[in-house]
Amino acid sequence: MSKECLRPLRRVGVWPSAQRVGRSVWLTAVCMLPPAWAQTEVPAITRLVPAEAIARQQAPEPPPQPGATPRAQLPPPVPAPAPPPPVPVPEREPSAFEQLATVANGGRPVLRLGTDARPPTPLPALPQRVPADYVLQTGDEVAVTVWGSLDGQWALRVDRAGRITLPRVGPVAVAGRSLHDLPGLLRQRLDTVFKDYQLTAAVTDPSPVPVRITGFVDRPGELVLPPLTTISAALSRIGGQAGAGSLRRVRLLRDDRPVVDFDMYQLLQTGSRRDDRMLQPGDVLHVEAAGAQVAVLGNVNRAAVLEILPGETVGDALRLAGGLSPVADRGALMLERMGQRHGQGPVLLQLPRDLGLALEDGDLLRAGASALVDGPTQLRNRRVRISGEVNRPGDYLLAPGAHLDEALALAGGPTASALLFGTALRRESVRRLQEQNYQRALRELETSLLEEGARPASAAGGSDPAQPARDLLARLRERQPEGRLVLELAPDASALPPVPLEDGDQIHVPPRSQGVGVFGSVYNPGSFLHVPGRNLQDYLSRAGGPRERADADAAFVVRANGDVVAGDGRWMRSGRLGGLPALPGDTVFVPEQPAASRLVQNAKDWTQVLYQLGLGVAALLAVR
Repeated sequence: MSKECLRPLRRVGVWPSAQRVGRSVWLTAVCMLPPAWAQTEVPAITRLVPAEAIARQQAPEPPPQPGATPRAQLPPPVPAPAPPPPVPVPEREPSAFEQLATVANGGRPVLRLGTDARPPTPLPALPQRVPADYVLQTGDEVAVTVWGSLDGQWALRVDRAGRITLPRVGPVAVAGRSLHDLPGLLRQRLDTVFKDYQLTAAVTDPSPVPVRITGFVDRPGELVLPPLTTISAALSRIGGQAGAGSLRRVRLLRDDRPVVDFDMYQLLQTGSRRDDRMLQPGDVLHVEAAGAQVAVLGNVNRAAVLEILPGETVGDALRLAGGLSPVADRGALMLERMGQRHGQGPVLLQLPRDLGLALEDGDLLRAGASALVDGPTQLRNRRVRISGEVNRPGDYLLAPGAHLDEALALAGGPTASALLFGTALRRESVRRLQEQNYQRALRELETSLLEEGARPASAAGGSDPAQPARDLLARLRERQPEGRLVLELAPDASALPPVPLEDGDQIHVPPRSQGVGVFGSVYNPGSFLHVPGRNLQDYLSRAGGPRERADADAAFVVRANGDVVAGDGRWMRSGRLGGLPALPGDTVFVPEQPAASRLVQNAKDWTQVLYQLGLGVAALLAVR
């Protein structure tokens, strides 16, 4: 037997067997093989390409031999979880403060910073780079490649026990370990069997992430998110927080222990993802309640409602708003505080001196343009108070140029029992004008009294004819005009007119009145139930009619809208006033006949004149 025939037998390890079964048989068979077979190298492990692996899996198993031990069946691989269905993003209704800021911004929407983030767009599955700090979990697919003294390439799925099984090595627990630690973990196990090899490992198919969302969100509960989802991506995917949810205080809990407090504004402002951690199965995202909020409007790079943390200042708010625009007035800033209501009004801040001023909940900052020459008064919003029969009474901040009907809509509109015809609009500028005219009328009255007092007393009785007027003057000095602006409304009006508003206006919508009042020089003054179809004369008769000293020809009626309807100088029964249909909320006033004097000749009906100067019905009843 030649050595060339024995060399391949020793290389493949069959020469000892040849000695046992008979040297002549084996040598004869080996020497009959072609010479090329003796030069073939036999690898330690044969590499299986995918096609070969599939062919072997599909090959039928040979029937078991009688008495043979059944072949051990390997457990089926863990299937990859199906991707979660897309979560519908609900539309978020703007909060009350966002609506207020929108109105103050001239109707242009102003939303809370971070809530207008673009929702994730459904895209086809794209390969994603798995970062080194990714933590492996059940269902992940791991690709392991080895070469050197052995060749192998395996796609292994992490089973429910958190393990992958390496051929010829056995299971390796990998769940809960980072991708960075995976190669060293596998090498530690392979070293027990093999030497002189190289290894790489990667996660090729990460699994979805089940988490729980709690706190002030639209729909709290369990949620399955796509692989590699971070805190910010999760908040964006679920549609953001509800109106009461915070964007700056989102806590990540893992195993009931806090991991990080996430502030969305840090990501939006600096782009840093330091605290934007990747979520793991079983994590809890808890959204705290929203904190104090301010609005930054005008000539800034991004007008928005901002959630502020305790201690944050005007400078912080401007920085979150992107700073001032190129046309902004960089030396001044308007600050309006809702807590001041109708007191001090907007405050002019000087920059940079006031950048460190602490902000308060509800503050509104407005940056003006440097091209404005009329001063900061053009930048003032309209702060109005709406009371009475409206759905949301309170103080509101409206944009310059806002109208009365817009204010009513912002307050939720009138209630079912509102009487829009009787809406009272009280305005400071009107009150000042009425005050000037009122004081002028009082001075004229006082001058007439002095002239009347300088005349000799009348022979009839020797009484002072100006004394009643002096008493009236004393009572009138105790009263002040209301500043009511009469609205031109129909009795059945269902909307308010578009009257431009001024800062400090007060709007009161009264309830629907069921009475008609008759006061003054009548026998039975009071309010009477309104009956449709009756006129003013009917209610005057129900009040007992005028007294003996009543000046019936000077009677007048005050409508619920503040309008004054006077007679034509004749008694109501024969004049036009008595035949007017009575409206709910009417107030009929019959003054007394003053003593005959020059004063009375110059001003026959001081009562009506003074009401038209803004005294109001309550003042008339006090000075009658």
